[in-house]
Amino acid sequence: MGTDDLFKKRRKAKGKRRHETRLPRADSIFIVTEGSKTEPAYFQALANRVIERRGGSIDVRIEGVGRGTASLVEKAAELVSQSPKIYQHVWVVFDKDDFDDFDAAIDLAREYGFRTAWSNQAFEYWLLLHFEYSDAALDRSDWARKLDTIFKQRGIREEGYEKNISDIYDIVTTFGNEQFAIANARRVLGNFNGRSPSGCDPSTTVYELVELLNSFLADE
Repeated sequence: MGTDDLFKKRRKAKGKRRHETRLPRADSIFIVTEGSKTEPAYFQALANRVIERRGGSIDVRIEGVGRGTASLVEKAAELVSQSPKIYQHVWVVFDKDDFDDFDAAIDLAREYGFRTAWSNQAFEYWLLLHFEYSDAALDRSDWARKLDTIFKQRGIREEGYEKNISDIYDIVTTFGNEQFAIANARRVLGNFNGRSPSGCDPSTTVYELVELLNSFLADE
């Protein structure tokens, strides 16, 4: 499907939403991720931490759908339209990988009214920033290898890093530092002086979604 067709679908869906009379629930968030295991596990652990503190006053839904870029955004729009709830915040989480519609997908999400937590090139880059600063433009597989080295050298996990670790959030926040990762992500993005997301290699905006979830704790 071409970009023009995607934007036509977006305009049609947006027009339908104008007639929606229900209001979104305050402090509610719907997160749709490209990965079906690693990212959902990470955000679910963070969400559980928030829900434990806030109880029923916050509503977090997380869906890992195994799609990327524009296809993921369209799936998110479909899930939102089918949901009986209206969410205050909708976020789409995906990587650049080798997709050539990365920038278009971010624009499409914006048109739908969604926020994007993207990584160029891979989610593993965000995880690595918990341990060290890096602005080297590496292949996405290299970030996993660097994490693997850190995990083994620091005795974090005997098996090293691998995809789909169920407690990945606890690992990176216990042995790494979330605030350090946020500061690193901000610093890296500041180096690119307004380039398009595809031109910001490496970089990530995952920290923005993390900060939003953490802000629910500050609102107690």
